[in-house]
Amino acid sequence: MSLLHPNWPAPKSVRAVTTVRHRGKSQGKYASFNLGAHVGDDPAHVAENRARLRTEAALPADPVWLTQVHGTDVADVATVTSDVRADGVYANLTGRVCAILTADCLPIFLCDRQGTEVALLHGGWRGLASGIVEAGLRVFRSSADELIAWFGPAIGARAYEVGDDVRDVFVQHDAQAASAFAASKPGKWQMDIYGLARQRLVAQGVRAIYGGEYCTAARADLFFSYRRDGITGRMASLIWLE
Repeated sequence: MSLLHPNWPAPKSVRAVTTVRHRGKSQGKYASFNLGAHVGDDPAHVAENRARLRTEAALPADPVWLTQVHGTDVADVATVTSDVRADGVYANLTGRVCAILTADCLPIFLCDRQGTEVALLHGGWRGLASGIVEAGLRVFRSSADELIAWFGPAIGARAYEVGDDVRDVFVQHDAQAASAFAASKPGKWQMDIYGLARQRLVAQGVRAIYGGEYCTAARADLFFSYRRDGITGRMASLIWLE
C-alpha cells in the first residue's frame, strides 16, 4: 500500500489521496516513498518517487508543488506554477492537481458538495493560528455549509507536546481552544491539532468534517514524522477534479 483514500462523502468528480511511506526509491532516513525535494534526499530518488506517484494515483497532470512557509496564502492552480510560496492550493478546473507535503502537520482536504471546487490546506500550528483555515474557505465560491472536509494523517495529541506560548496563541483567539490542550507537565501541554482545526472549520460554518484517526508519530510503519525522527521524508496529499 502506498496510497490512502479519504473516507468522506465527496462527489464522484472529486479525487483525493494521501501517500504513505512504502514502495518508493529513497534510502535510509527517507525510506522509501519520500516526495519532498527539500529535505536532503537524493534528487533522483525524489524524481522517481514523484513519477511513481503520478502513475499509481492516476494523476491527470503533474501536481503543483508548493514552497510551504507556515503562512496563510492560498494559490489557485489555474494561475501558478510549482514552487509558489503558499500553504494552501485551490482548483475549480478539471485536471489540475493540488498538492501539499507533510510529516506531522495536518493536511486539510476540502470540496463542495457539487464537486466543482477543491482545495488542500497545510495545517501546521503556526498556519492554523494565523488563519490558514479561514483563508482557505474564503477562496471558495460555495458557502461554508456546502463544503465537506477530511483530515489527513497528522500528529496525534499524545505525541504533540507544546509550551504555554503555543497554547496562549490559540486561547487568546478563542477561549474554546483550551479544550484542545491537556496539561502534561508544568508549562507543557498535549495539543490536539485535529481538534483545533475542527473548531476553526465549525466556527466558519463547515459542519461535514471527516477523518482525524491517525497519528503520524505513533505509526512509523506507515508515516514519516518530523517530530519523531528529525531528518525524514514527506508524505504527499493530493486532490483534483475529474
